[in-house]
Amino acid sequence: MLIQNAVDCDRRPCDVWVSGGIIRAVGVGLPVPEGEQTLDAAGLTVLPAFIDTHCHWRTPGFEYKEDVATGSAAAAAGGYTFVNLMPNTKPVCSSAGIAHAVQRQAKEAGLCDANQTVSITKDFDGHTLDHLLTLPGDIKFITEDGNGVQSAAVMARAFAIAAERGLTVMSHAEDRDISPWDYRLAENIETARNCHLAEYYGTRLHMCHVSTAEAVDMVRQSRRRGARVSCEVTPHHLWFDDTRLQYKVNPPIRKAGDVAALIAAIRDGTVSCIGTDHAPHTAQEKADGAAGMVGLETAFSVCYTRLCRMEGLPLEHLSFLMSAGPAEVLGLEGRKGRLAPGYDADLVLADLDRLYTVHAGALHSKSKNCPYDGEKLYGKVVLTLKAGKITYQEKK
Repeated sequence: MLIQNAVDCDRRPCDVWVSGGIIRAVGVGLPVPEGEQTLDAAGLTVLPAFIDTHCHWRTPGFEYKEDVATGSAAAAAGGYTFVNLMPNTKPVCSSAGIAHAVQRQAKEAGLCDANQTVSITKDFDGHTLDHLLTLPGDIKFITEDGNGVQSAAVMARAFAIAAERGLTVMSHAEDRDISPWDYRLAENIETARNCHLAEYYGTRLHMCHVSTAEAVDMVRQSRRRGARVSCEVTPHHLWFDDTRLQYKVNPPIRKAGDVAALIAAIRDGTVSCIGTDHAPHTAQEKADGAAGMVGLETAFSVCYTRLCRMEGLPLEHLSFLMSAGPAEVLGLEGRKGRLAPGYDADLVLADLDRLYTVHAGALHSKSKNCPYDGEKLYGKVVLTLKAGKITYQEKK
C-alpha cells in the first residue's frame, strides 16, 4: 500500500510505502509500486500508531464489562495497535498460562496486539512471590495494579527478584491504609518507597498514572540520580482538575497545580509516555462507586487538544509520548513506534483540524463510562493500519 499526500508531524508532505507488514519508504512523491493499492490521505496527518502502557480488557472473568474483541475494536478506533494489559482479572493473572491465553485471543482478533502483565504477588494475596521465580523469559512485566503491594518487605523482595530476573515492576502507587483519608499522601509515600527500591536494587520501575506534583518530582529526581525509572500520565489527569469534574477514578482527579506540574514534567522529559488506564465498568457499577473510565478511543484527541492546541506542545513530542516512548518502556523499540523504514507498518491517519463532539454511546467499547461525553475535541482518528492492514476506518 502507498499512502499518498499526507503530512507528517511538522506538516511537511509525506508519502509512506508499506509492504509485507513493514514500512519500506517514507518520502515525498514516492512512485507507486506495480500492483500496489494507493490510499489518498490528502488533508490528513500520518503518525506511528499508538501504544498503551496501561489498559484493562477484563479478560478473563469480567467479559460483561469488556472482552478482547470489544477492547481490540476500541483500541483500533483510537489509533492503537498495541496495549499492555493489567492482571486484575478473575482469576488474577498470576501465571504465564493465563497471560499467553489472553495474548493468543488478541492475536486471533487481529486488530491490536497485547502484552498481558502478571501480578507481583500470587492472586494479589500481598505476600507470595514464588511464582515470579518460575516465569518464562517472555514474561517481562509484573504489577499489582490497583492493589499495590502494601508490605515494604514484600515489595523489597519483589524488586530484588525482578532485578535478578530482568523483570520490570509497574507500580500503582497507593498506601491503602492512608488513601481513605488522604489519597495524595497515599500516592506520594508509595512513589517515594518504590523509587528508592528501584535505586537500591537497580530494578527497572515504571510508575503508572502519576497524578501529583510531588510524585512526578520524585520520579524526576530519581531519574536524575540515574535510576531506571519511567512514568506515564493519563489523558484524564491532563484534561480535568477537581474544579471541573467530580468523577471517580483511581488515582483521583487532582488540583489545577498538579495538572500544571504534569505538563511541565512532559515538557522536561520526566514523563515517558501516555497511558490511558482504560477501565470499563457498567453503568450500575459506576453508580455503585466503581473507579475508572474508558479512554482508548478519546486519548489522542484529548491529548492533542490539551497539549498541542492549548499548551503549544509540538505534535512530534505528543507522538513520542503515544508511540516511541511507550515502545521504549515496553521493550518494543527498534520495531514499533516510529515512522521510519524497517519499522512495523502500524500507522494512524488523523484529521487534526477537525473539531468533533464525543458521544459515549457511539464508542466501540462494551462499556460507556466516559466523562468526555459531550466534550468537543480536535484531532479525529480517521484510519488505523496494523502491519499494513486497515483495522479501523471511520464510516462516512
